[in-house]
Amino acid sequence: MTVELHFQLDFRSGTPIYEQIVEEVRRRIHGGQLKPGDQLPTVRQLALELRVNFNTVARAYRILDEAGMISTQQGRGTYILAPPDADHGERLRQVTLEHLAEDFAQQALRLGYSPRVIREAFEKALLRGLSDESNG
Repeated sequence: MTVELHFQLDFRSGTPIYEQIVEEVRRRIHGGQLKPGDQLPTVRQLALELRVNFNTVARAYRILDEAGMISTQQGRGTYILAPPDADHGERLRQVTLEHLAEDFAQQALRLGYSPRVIREAFEKALLRGLSDESNG
């Protein structure tokens, strides 16, 4: 039986919707509300319920899947995997970071920047962030 995922998204926050979905599912897994074997709503069902784009939910599910927290089985559904351990949390952080980096790169490429210019801009931003962190 499919579990229901009633939760509120904050469309005004600076946090992307897909990240809010990932965090809510992660929180419910860690809190025990979602257990191994529980079936999640389909991407379409959850997108309709949350009133968000299908691709937004698909992206959240992909991140959770890559982090080893859920498994999508074509034609059967999406299920919660074994209880998370510390590795799952770190894997989720890594996958989320990779997706953020992909977003940045894709947007910059769409704007016509070369990979070299993108890399330089990212490195400058990272150095500024590290400098701000050490001065703050």
